[in-house]
Amino acid sequence: MAFLHALEALLRHVVDIAIVGFEFVGVFVIVLAGLRGIQDYVRKNPEIRLNLAIGMALGLEFKLGSEILRTVIVRDLTEIITVAAIIVLRAALTFLIHWEIKEEKADEEALKRLDASESKKH
Repeated sequence: MAFLHALEALLRHVVDIAIVGFEFVGVFVIVLAGLRGIQDYVRKNPEIRLNLAIGMALGLEFKLGSEILRTVIVRDLTEIITVAAIIVLRAALTFLIHWEIKEEKADEEALKRLDASESKKH
């Protein structure tokens, strides 16, 4: 029984470290995406929304990973409900951002096709 408690303690420590690591990387990626968004805005880059959405989606994926890991160490029902709500919220945000990326890419492709057809006419 002591061996199982030791394994459980080891698992808890490994998961705690991984959670902090994923959270840190997620925040770091989101901050970098925000800084790149500011840079793209200043440079009037037409792909600003796409670049920002891709960076935010990646950051949220890391943060979602940390929440999934958190489910390994929860002990009571209120913690499970809280973690589940956070996972649902982050998954919804990730879905919406991926949808926005898809729409933005489709808009860019349509503009490229329009520009190409306009240049062929002249």
